[in-house]
Amino acid sequence: MKRRTSLSAVFGMLSVMAWSQKMDSITTQNLREVSIKVLREDISTLPQTDNGFLWTGKKSEVIRVQNLDANIAEKTPRQIFAKVPGVFVYDMDGAGNQTNISTRGLDPHRGWEFNIRTDGIITNSDIYGYPASHFSLPMEAIGRIELVRGTGALQYGAQFGGMLNYVLKQPDTTRAISLESINSIGSYGLISAYNAIGGKVGKLQYYAYFSKRASAGYRDNSRSDYNSQGMMLTYHVSPIFSLNAALLRSNYIYQIPGPLTDSMFYENPRQSSRARNYFNPEIWLPSLTAKWEISPRTQLRWTVSAVVGDRRSVMFDRLATVADTINALTNGYNPRQVDLDGFNSYTTECRLLHQYAMVGHTSLLSLGIQYFNNDLHRRQQGKGTTGTDFDLQISQNGWGRDLHLKSNNISFSLENKFQLTNRIAVSPGMRYESGISRLSGSTSYYDPIELTNAIEHKFPLLGVNAAFDIRQSQVLYAGWSQAYRPVIFKDIIPATAYERSDKNLRDAFGYNAELGWRGKKTHLMWDISAFTLRYNNRLGSITQFDSNIDTFVLFRTNIGDSRTHGLELFAEYEYRFSEKYHMSFFTSTAYFNARYLGDSLRINNRQNASIKGNHVEGVPGWISRNGINFTFDNLSVSFLYSYTGSTFSDPFNTTLPSISGATGKVPAYGLLDAHATYRIRNIVCRIGLNNATNKHYFTKRPTFYPGPGVWPSDGRSLVCSVSIKI
Repeated sequence: MKRRTSLSAVFGMLSVMAWSQKMDSITTQNLREVSIKVLREDISTLPQTDNGFLWTGKKSEVIRVQNLDANIAEKTPRQIFAKVPGVFVYDMDGAGNQTNISTRGLDPHRGWEFNIRTDGIITNSDIYGYPASHFSLPMEAIGRIELVRGTGALQYGAQFGGMLNYVLKQPDTTRAISLESINSIGSYGLISAYNAIGGKVGKLQYYAYFSKRASAGYRDNSRSDYNSQGMMLTYHVSPIFSLNAALLRSNYIYQIPGPLTDSMFYENPRQSSRARNYFNPEIWLPSLTAKWEISPRTQLRWTVSAVVGDRRSVMFDRLATVADTINALTNGYNPRQVDLDGFNSYTTECRLLHQYAMVGHTSLLSLGIQYFNNDLHRRQQGKGTTGTDFDLQISQNGWGRDLHLKSNNISFSLENKFQLTNRIAVSPGMRYESGISRLSGSTSYYDPIELTNAIEHKFPLLGVNAAFDIRQSQVLYAGWSQAYRPVIFKDIIPATAYERSDKNLRDAFGYNAELGWRGKKTHLMWDISAFTLRYNNRLGSITQFDSNIDTFVLFRTNIGDSRTHGLELFAEYEYRFSEKYHMSFFTSTAYFNARYLGDSLRINNRQNASIKGNHVEGVPGWISRNGINFTFDNLSVSFLYSYTGSTFSDPFNTTLPSISGATGKVPAYGLLDAHATYRIRNIVCRIGLNNATNKHYFTKRPTFYPGPGVWPSDGRSLVCSVSIKI
């Protein structure tokens, strides 16, 4: 990145000297322009403190989105998170509507093993009801992505995976108005536009954006139409106090092409099994944040926020082996099922960070209190129309399920960083969660007496982190922290007719532990860590035959305790040939050994089988992403190769695929991406070739939404984008 330094001070000094001389001795000297070039950094770590959180001794990554050579328009996760080792990507929708990722062998479904935030505001739809994040930001609006692994859970809450925070771009505060426009086109009918305005007037700074993206989709019947808006206002009441108000919205309609069987996938991965299925989440995210620097040593941050909106779907919800065809008796299609989830989640969170002196060193105390009150209104199994368009109308018979899950929870957290010496810091902490969920309503599939009326959640959590500065820019870090995952709405009341739930479900509970070494030296940057994740009472689904309805069903239960050992390695080497030309290459590689510690599950109505020693489903042995970048002045060219090992789809480690494709092994796959970016002044041009070898692959066999079976990922595609700032 080229930065031009100002020489006004030098000219001023020369003028004074010249003025003190005789007029006839004045000479003129032309000075050459001074240029400084530095690398565009796209990966780093979090500082020791940020917004009231302590990050000392924790494994973290910060991704500078605008510095990436990546498919920003469609939010391709393997490219955006390429330098974060161990990120597993669930690619079932290449249009970029949702980001489905996980780390350390957890479930990637809409990132629901993470505490997901935007500018520090929680976006999980309902922590105790349905913790997935249906809110979807345009990647063009994001300045950086912050990811903290599970050992930081004491500060942010109940997820095993960690915290994923999307930080929005900030306005240009040097002027009253500035504009940005990013426009993209690509394969499969992709058209994307992002426009933003921002600036500062007096004590008020503002930023607003509008984003729209449409795509016909890689597969047949997989159209997508997305739009998103956001407005952020910050008023600096004084140098020590500011208020921020934000209102964000995301909305998309996705035509779901349906699952395939294995034979259908190998015959033609672009075909669809459904043409009448649609999914539509619309989410609003209002928030108010106050920041107060009480003293030079004490800062307070208080937020009030909400996640409000609906998750709507209309589907002919059957296995891939059941075709959606014309009914000979009615001469029309069969009615579809309509499901609606209404989210009403309200959260307030207050964080206090205080510095104090102890034994000649500065220590830090972080205190937090969080309260939420949520109401998840689930209406399911409505008898929909026989049409083919997106229609949420239902018949007069009403809903098969009309239920409310009302939850409230209060939590307290405390963590203290003790700076023992100039090089050693230890941060012990604790968190206490106390909440209750109450279920009410009616369902046609269960006897009301069997419905669970109240579920209590009380968890004391402990943890400790430590850091040792070996030398400048090199740190040893270690941590251990407990975590839990509550039984959620879906576990209690299954969503579809081919699912069943165990009536004796227990909350998952366990811990994360890690030890790592990160640093920089001359041209090399690295972060190496080993970890253990213990996950007790793991929730999952197994396939069973139900003789009452003469078909296979998915049985939701605690499938056992698991433990994942792993290694995570990131290393990048940069070499400069000259002032304008340099190259770098990196590896981001993780090894997982995820096994069940022992339990017996029923494989049919008469038999049990042990899963002790079996691989945890959905966890590959290896994930490795390796890239090389060449920079020629303003031009950057990158190549990325991504490898993901094979996985099993069930705890029994079934190898051969079932007829429906719901179970069976998921083959390993490797993908090649190529990107070029040209930057000149305020204009950035990007071109990307994704999956250059047109590899046919799939990443997971889901057990529920969007339907059990094979979900092909996108083949080769080309995306071009141009951005301009004024």
